[in-house]
Amino acid sequence: MEDLDTLVLRAAGHWQAQGLPVVLVTVTRTWGSSPRPPGSLMAINGRGETVGSVSGGCIEDDLVRRVREEGLAAVCAGGRPATLRYGISADQAHRFGLPCGGTVELVLEPVAAHSRLPELLQACLQRRSTERRLDLRSGAVELQPGRRDGLPVLCDDTLVTHFGPRHRLIVIGAGDLSRCLSQMALSLNFEVIVCDPRESQHAGWSLDGVTLSHEMPDDLILRLQPDARTAVVALTHDPKLDDLALIDALQSEAFYVGAIGSRQHTALRRDRLRVHFGLNEAELDTLHGPAGLYIGSKTPAEIALSIMAEVVAVKNGIARPAPRAVAEGKAVSEGLAGSGGLPSVCEV
Repeated sequence: MEDLDTLVLRAAGHWQAQGLPVVLVTVTRTWGSSPRPPGSLMAINGRGETVGSVSGGCIEDDLVRRVREEGLAAVCAGGRPATLRYGISADQAHRFGLPCGGTVELVLEPVAAHSRLPELLQACLQRRSTERRLDLRSGAVELQPGRRDGLPVLCDDTLVTHFGPRHRLIVIGAGDLSRCLSQMALSLNFEVIVCDPRESQHAGWSLDGVTLSHEMPDDLILRLQPDARTAVVALTHDPKLDDLALIDALQSEAFYVGAIGSRQHTALRRDRLRVHFGLNEAELDTLHGPAGLYIGSKTPAEIALSIMAEVVAVKNGIARPAPRAVAEGKAVSEGLAGSGGLPSVCEV
C-alpha cells in the first residue's frame, strides 16, 4: 500500500504518459475550518477520473465538471497553472459542503513533461526530501533537496511545496502482536518492515504489504539508518534482540523509539543501556517504554492499538502527558484499584 501523495503522483504521471489531459490540484491555503489541510493533492484526467481529494467531495465534483465540460484549456488558460478559491461567501460554503466560514485556495496545474513528476516520484521512493518549485507563469518546475515537511508557500508567480518520504515502521519481533501492529500501520499508510532472526518465528508469519527481514535487528537498523519519518518498536522481550537495536535507533533520527515490557522490565532495560552501553539520560528519555498509550489493553490487538496511537500522536506533534502514556496510566489505575475505585490491570 502506497501513501496518498505517491498514489496521486503516480496516477497523474501514468495518465500524462498515456496522452490524457491531466490537472494536478494542490491545496495551498485554507481559512477557517477545512476538510483537507494545505499540501493535499488531487489529480483529474480528461475523462473525469480522480485520485486524491481536496475537500469532502463537492469541490471535487465541481472541478471534474469544469474539466469535462470546459476542457483543460479553459480551466488552465494558455496551459498555465491557475488559482481558484472556494467558500469565500456563505452561499459558496453551503454549496460546496465547506464548514461555516471555511475557505479553500487551490492551484490547478496542467501536467506536462516539464512537471517532472517521474523525478519527484522517484525521490519520494528513495526517501529523499524534496522541494518542488512551480512557476505559475510558465508551468516550469524546479526540484531540489528540501526539508521533509512544510506548508505550501504561494507567491505572485511561484508555488513551493514539500515532499518527504513515506512514514515507516520498523518492528522488532514477528508474532501475533507484530501482526496486529503491522496491519494497523499499513492501514495508516506506513511502510512496514518486521525483523526477526529466529527461525521458530518465520514459519507461518507473512502479511501482504510487509517486508519480513531475517537479519539481526541491530544490523537492520544500521543498514536502514532510520530517518525522521521512521518509528522503531521492539516487541520480543529478548534483550539480545531488542537492546542493540534500541541503542542504534535511539542514536538515529527516528521520530519514535519504543519497547514493550512491564515498568519493572523497562527500568531494568534503562539501567542496562546506561551502565553497559553508555547511553546518556537524554537519549534514554526519548525511549517510549512501556510503549503505547494507556487504554487498559490486554489482547494483542488492543496493545497494538495502544502502541500505534502513541506512534501517530508523536508523529503529529502531540506530546505527553496528553494523552496519557502507559506507565502513567497504570500507576493511576493501580492507585484507584487499591482504593477500590477500579479493578487492577495486567501489564503489557
